[in-house]
Amino acid sequence: MVIANYIAYVLTILGAFNWGLVGMFNFNLVSWICGAPANVGTTIIYVIIFLAAIWLIISPIISRGRLELGRRDKNNTK
Repeated sequence: MVIANYIAYVLTILGAFNWGLVGMFNFNLVSWICGAPANVGTTIIYVIIFLAAIWLIISPIISRGRLELGRRDKNNTK
């Protein structure tokens, strides 16, 4: 679950970066990478980023209120 959280964070940050570029410079990085504003590639990337954001919302619920980003030592309860 820790790996899924890291992947979700990276994808969500990339999505936020793309929206920042769109807002500030009217440049869509995803469309530029895929070569067209609306094709299957851009749709897949947007859906993956959406699922990553949903994962970050439900992950703390699954793990009893904590978003785990590292393994905790069983002897260390801090």
